[in-house]
Order: sequence, then C-alpha cells, then structure tokens
Amino acid sequence: MGDAKAFLQRCGEAKAAAGAMGDPLIMHHYDCDGITSGSIVASWFEGSGKKYRMKAVRKVDSELVDSLQAEKEIIFVDLGSGSPSVDELKGDVVIIDHHQPMAKSHLQANPHLFGFDGGSELSAAGCAYFVFGVSADLGVVGAVGDIQCPLRSLNKRMLEEAVGQNAVEVSTDLRLFGRNSRPMTQLLLYADEPYLPGLTGHEEACAKFLSELGIELKKGEKWRTYHDLSASEKKKLVSSLAEMLSMKISPEAAGRLTGEVFTLLNRQEGTELRDASEFSTVLNACGRNSRAELGVDVCLSRLGAYEKALVLLAEHRRNLREGIGFAMKNSQDLGKFMLIDGRGVISDSIIGVVAGMLFPGARNKPVLALSLEESGKIKLSTRGTRKLVNDGLNLGKILTEVCAPIGGVGGGHNIAAGATIPNDRLDEFLLEFAKRV
Repeated sequence: MGDAKAFLQRCGEAKAAAGAMGDPLIMHHYDCDGITSGSIVASWFEGSGKKYRMKAVRKVDSELVDSLQAEKEIIFVDLGSGSPSVDELKGDVVIIDHHQPMAKSHLQANPHLFGFDGGSELSAAGCAYFVFGVSADLGVVGAVGDIQCPLRSLNKRMLEEAVGQNAVEVSTDLRLFGRNSRPMTQLLLYADEPYLPGLTGHEEACAKFLSELGIELKKGEKWRTYHDLSASEKKKLVSSLAEMLSMKISPEAAGRLTGEVFTLLNRQEGTELRDASEFSTVLNACGRNSRAELGVDVCLSRLGAYEKALVLLAEHRRNLREGIGFAMKNSQDLGKFMLIDGRGVISDSIIGVVAGMLFPGARNKPVLALSLEESGKIKLSTRGTRKLVNDGLNLGKILTEVCAPIGGVGGGHNIAAGATIPNDRLDEFLLEFAKRV
C-alpha cells in the first residue's frame, strides 16, 4: 500500500523547486504520456507567466546527458528516473517520472518512491498533474495512452478530481477508435486496437459482417456511426465482435473491446480530442512521427494544431495496421516468450505499440519485439500482462540487467519496457532474456 500523503508532499516540493526556476528546459518523452505530462508542465508555466523551453527525446543516455551539462535548470518529465547518468548533471534538476527509479542525486516526484506502481497506478501525466494541479483531463489522456486502464489507485484519485472539476465524464462502452465519428464500415475497417482479424483492412468483409447482423449502414443520406445505433444493435455488434476475437485471438483481446471510456468535456465535440483514447492516439501519431511539439500544441489548443495532427494520424494508423498485420502472421513462439522480428519492416517508433496490441494473443507469455534504429542498433520492446507481473515478472529490471553487460541500455516498467543493443549482440541477449523470463 502506497503512502499517498508523502507522495503528495513530494509533489509539492517538486512544484516549489520548479517554480523557483527562471527559464528551465523541459525535457519530455515523445509518446502520449510524455507529450501530455510535458504539456501539463508547460501549461502551468504559461499560466504563471514564466519562461520555459521544451524538447522531446526518445531516451536519456550518456550522450544526451553530456549535451545537457551546460544547462542550469532542467525539468525531466516521463524521463530521468531510470537513467543513472542523470546523476552527473550539475545544474538544478527536477524529475517528474513514473519509471522504476535508478537515478538518485536529484529531486524526484515518482510514485515508485512511495510504494505505488508507476506501470499501473500512475503515469507521468498523472504525476505532473499532482505536482502542478492543472489540466486533469490531460492526466487522464496520459494514463489511457500508457495503457493503465482501468484507472485505479492514484489514477483513480486524479480521475475523480477531473470529474469533480467537470472536465471528464466516465461511462462504459465500446472502445474502438472513432465510435462517435466514423461510419460503421470504417469503424471496423480501420480497427487496430484491438485488431479485428478478417475485418481490419477488408472493406467488403466489414460491410457483409454488419449486414448479417441486420445493422443498416445509412439512415436517409447520412452514414450511421456507432453512436447512432440503438441499444439492441450495439449489444448485438459488441457480442459478435467479442465472440470472433475470443475464437481467433484470445478472451483477453475480446475483453479489451469494452471498458471505461472518458469524454473530455472541455475539448471540441465531434473531434477525436473529445475522447481520451482517441486523443491519446492523435498524440502518439505526432510523437512517433517526430512531431512531438505538434502534440504539445494540440494539448494546449494552439490554432491550427489539430488539423495538422490529423494528417499524421492517418499515416500513423496506416502504419499500425500494416505493422499489426505483419506481426499477426510472423510472430514466433520461442517457448519462454513470443518474438516479433520487425527489423526492416516495422518502424522503431511504433514497434512497442504493435507489441502491446499483440500481447493478448500471447496469453501467458511476454512479447519481445525487434526493430532497427536509424543508427543501426536494435530497438527492443517488451510487453507483459498483469497476471505475469503478479507472478513476479519485471521486464524493466530484466532489460536493465541483461543489456548492461552487452553494451546496451534498457529499462522501464515491470509490465512494459524497452532497450537498445548493438546489432551483433542479439543472440547473447535472446539467450539471457529467455533465462531471466
């Protein structure tokens, strides 16, 4: 059981230290949680009339730390805790993070330090919310984007505060992307979370599936969305999809079809930004296409940002569908774990997302996915399940310990972690990873 009082006290200390800075560099991760947490910090600084600078990065390594030695004030967000090299920085440093902590020399607001699991109980965006007390809706988006649903513990506390502020509304419903905005055929055609085998990417099959359920695609001249369906039509659709997923992938995948959905009441109706899950996908599209700064602009409602992000969103979802399609056909069962070798096929910016979407099909085994970085090094992404973690799996710890002796860098959460290793050390890594798992 975590100590919430002590955690919130530390958040207050972090806010005071950050507020005392004159022109800090805010270093944040490039994914949804990193963009939302960075935006929360930026929002507070702007609201306080204070100067700041921002930079998004993929990882903190010794090269990055060397480049930051001249900086006098740095705020790490969704970064820093898992990087011991950060201890070498001499300036004023505040770390707002939720990864398993290895850095020790600077002030940290991190749920792990107070008995909470940063992999499931609080994301970096939630941590930033508790530090600065602004933009609770972005805190919820960050948690959703970091696959921390259902929200519990400190996440639940943040959600309740967001609901109390009339910023978020909670309900239970279908979780497919575009349920309020996409025509029914497109809802199924472009589904990738979860991936619908036989339907995703097959327009005629989607139309036939809906026809066999007796669901009319149009009402007059208007294409119907999931939002337009009757209660009985919704029930029929969800149960049919769940049955299909349970048979073709796993009961866990079927279970991900429905769940808590979060409507963001301060965001524009009729857009992806009105729904926390869809908002998180927009931000991932920005970050994983090297436009994290555009994601920050979207979070802060800057003029024209949403329209630009939609272009990246279309490309991102197309890449995901192709990546998932490849992974479904080419995953290998190596006994202790499932392997997706996406080198040269799946971008290193989305390999973790693909691994996360596949893992329900792995049932009782973690997933290890490979891709190539621009440098030629191998990017590793691992995903597990809550049951595996409860049984003792800690992927972040495994990657940290396995990568260090072979010249790599790794770490993260117990349920999801990543690493980079030299191209010629893969066999050594796989053997040791299998032993540790």
